[in-house]
Amino acid sequence: MFGRMGSFTSAPKILNPDSEDDDVTFPVAHMSPQEMEQHCQQQLAGQPQLLTRDFIVYNQPTDDHNQIRIMQWNALSQTLGVHNDNFTQCPASALEWCTRRYRLAEEVSHYAPDVLCLQEIDHFKFFQKALGTMGYSGIFFPKPDSPCIYIKGNNGPDGCALFFNTERFELVKAETRVIEVWKVQSNQVVVLAILRDRRSGQELCAVTTHLKARSGALLSAIRSEQGKDLMAFVAAHCGERPVVVCGDFNAEPSEPVYSAMTEEAWPALTSAQRQATGAEATYTTWKIRATGEVRQTLDYVFLSRGRFSVDALLPPPSGQRLGESRAPCLTYPSDHFSLVADVSLLPS
Repeated sequence: MFGRMGSFTSAPKILNPDSEDDDVTFPVAHMSPQEMEQHCQQQLAGQPQLLTRDFIVYNQPTDDHNQIRIMQWNALSQTLGVHNDNFTQCPASALEWCTRRYRLAEEVSHYAPDVLCLQEIDHFKFFQKALGTMGYSGIFFPKPDSPCIYIKGNNGPDGCALFFNTERFELVKAETRVIEVWKVQSNQVVVLAILRDRRSGQELCAVTTHLKARSGALLSAIRSEQGKDLMAFVAAHCGERPVVVCGDFNAEPSEPVYSAMTEEAWPALTSAQRQATGAEATYTTWKIRATGEVRQTLDYVFLSRGRFSVDALLPPPSGQRLGESRAPCLTYPSDHFSLVADVSLLPS
């Protein structure tokens, strides 16, 4: 194995800039999440309504002033969604970027997280513009050999992004890393931010990542090694701070990487879903490709064990509400569902 574990390395690269959203403007420089949601709905006039969900409450905090809303979402790369993913039941109009971008912004503004962890972002400037209008600041780190850059008409490489609400948090420091496997750089990345809560002064380590896709014993082993490298990186920067690690791990809970994240590493982590319910979600992605229908649990919000209470979680949509074409679709813009968790820091 030489160099880097990349993607489509035999094809020529098409190095396009992130410029598709240069024409996007918003009515005012500063908008509340509710105003942004309304603006997005205006841009989507004539389309069916966004598929929204209701939180399930597990714990009523004595002081919700210190509650933190975390959102984890693989928002589906536009280039890969159109040219590579082969969603056979998805209407082509659901993947048109001129409207889909407002569906993505509508989902985020509807739930208005304090910390937002994203994967498959190949239109970072749009997110930066839309979320910046709502008071968010973001950090983006592209994959070194993104599959997007081999596809004609791409908008640059995809990667991971981490946004935070600047009214709630200030950035202490940000770190990025290309994840290594057996001391070789892979094509997966991680973004880490140390955030200071303006209300309490408490610092938090927030992390977003997207591990290697596809099934098979070798890929499973690679993901496990990626999880170990990721956790070593987190341990090098988190200190004694509580940690939130979000991502699309491309792995069911039965895979070794899940154990690497929850049983073998320091800091000790557990998923928000498992802490609240005793089990992982039945699925976090549901799609139909040429190879058939796929319903899996691949996405997680991992929390420092014993440092948080999990107050409420957003469940995935039912198959009935999703419709027979599954996701993405006209009412939901990604093949992965956002995970949203309301958590509270426990006294240390």
